Amino acid sequence: MDHAQNIINSTQEIFSSMIMLDVTPGEPFSREREILQDSISGIIGLAGTTKGLLAIHLPKPVALAVTTAFLGMDVEEIDEDVCDAIGELANMLGGSLKSTLDPKGSDIKLSMPSAIHGEEYSVDCLANTENVTVPFALEGETFLVELQISQN
Repeated sequence: MDHAQNIINSTQEIFSSMIMLDVTPGEPFSREREILQDSISGIIGLAGTTKGLLAIHLPKPVALAVTTAFLGMDVEEIDEDVCDAIGELANMLGGSLKSTLDPKGSDIKLSMPSAIHGEEYSVDCLANTENVTVPFALEGETFLVELQISQN
């Protein structure tokens, strides 16, 4: 299964149809546990036959632009509205990817979405997971969509 292509398809579809923004994918890679700086991450967990997480990591300016487009209201700081919007974005991406990973719809469960942000933080998952990260360009900035999974 081509996880990178599934991430690209899901992300482009959700951004164009739900947020009305076009995003351009870059070259997929395996992200190390680098520190994320001045960013926000929306995270959704996967459990069942496939375990892991899906995360979208957005630098603050990208998160504000995405939230402004998504909610139709200007936001200038990462606040509860931004956290909710980015968490919901992770939820939509997780649901879309779940449908490709679990066509029957009964083998994988998704957690409630969460969002974390700060000046410096990292997002770690299970050890020994398959990791694919796709960078996306949006208005001259870059954000990441990351899938870390371990299949039983």
